Amino acid sequence: MSWTKWTRGRLVALAVCVLLPWGAAACAAGEAHGGGVSPSPVGKVLDGTDETGRNLREVPPQGAPEVAVEVAPDPAGGWDVRLALRRFRCSEPGTRPVAVLGRGLVHLFVDGRRVARLRSRTHHLPAGLVPHGTHRITARLYADDGTVWAVHGKPVQSTADITVSDQEPPPARRSPRTPGTPGTSRTPGTPSTPGTPEG
Repeated sequence: MSWTKWTRGRLVALAVCVLLPWGAAACAAGEAHGGGVSPSPVGKVLDGTDETGRNLREVPPQGAPEVAVEVAPDPAGGWDVRLALRRFRCSEPGTRPVAVLGRGLVHLFVDGRRVARLRSRTHHLPAGLVPHGTHRITARLYADDGTVWAVHGKPVQSTADITVSDQEPPPARRSPRTPGTPGTSRTPGTPSTPGTPEG
């Protein structure tokens, strides 16, 4: 897990970012599917569900999809979410609702509430979704039939915690940008420890 302290005007946020050195898979933009559990022979559909009521689809750890998430403040306001995907690609709009290993959608949660279904590696969270306080941002992988990819009975997901300690100032009062990192700055001496995705 890496700890990064971000400063933007009077806004101070501590972002706990989980990153891995993966080449991220390219995904197309679009909307998500719904649908029931498919009779796909991929993995084993478990009785257990995630908090949205979707069944877990267990697959072996070898070859299982993986995700890592990074959350950083956007100089223009809100938060930028970036995903690193391994052995997983986002499905195109119109894909049949059948589970295929390594394919599907990424659902994004803030404090356990789903806020987006993603077919891309990036997403912008409005500031209103992460007001003053500590928030947990989770990216979870779903198959095209709506089941949750799982390993050892746990969803394949990654989480970043962010703490917003003050309100964002009006645009006229923002501090100047730091060269090389537009609108953000890293505090020297912040500890950094490598981490791994959940699941």
